[in-house]
Amino acid sequence: MTSLSSDSHMWNLVFLQLLLEENGGQVVNLGACTPDELIMSECLRVRPDALVISTVNGHGHIDGLRLIRKIRQNSGLASMKVVIGGKLGVHGSRHAGSRAELVANGFDAVFEADADLDRFLDCLGLRTPAPKRVPSTEIRST
Repeated sequence: MTSLSSDSHMWNLVFLQLLLEENGGQVVNLGACTPDELIMSECLRVRPDALVISTVNGHGHIDGLRLIRKIRQNSGLASMKVVIGGKLGVHGSRHAGSRAELVANGFDAVFEADADLDRFLDCLGLRTPAPKRVPSTEIRST
């Protein structure tokens, strides 16, 4: 999980890390303002099931295109699942063509800032765990 090189926001990454871990995911959080080369080298080293990219600054479309093109050209990363989400452009979701362009260039899924979290978790193969019930025989009063 990472942000892009121009995105200094960290709260979104903390939220996503907690969400993914609470739903059974194992997370390596590369943090904010992560250079493309570091993202790629860590993906080659760790071999994640998926790369989750979160962006808040409105430049996700531009930076995401640059990164996904590099990833898809790298033989060691070409088949890795890569998703991006957040604020992809400065005009919000009004620019629907950016989503199609991101997918056409290799993203497996694109999530706008108001995306359904269940759809996001399903895309990553994670499910919200059912609440744990304590059997009534284990409840004791003191």
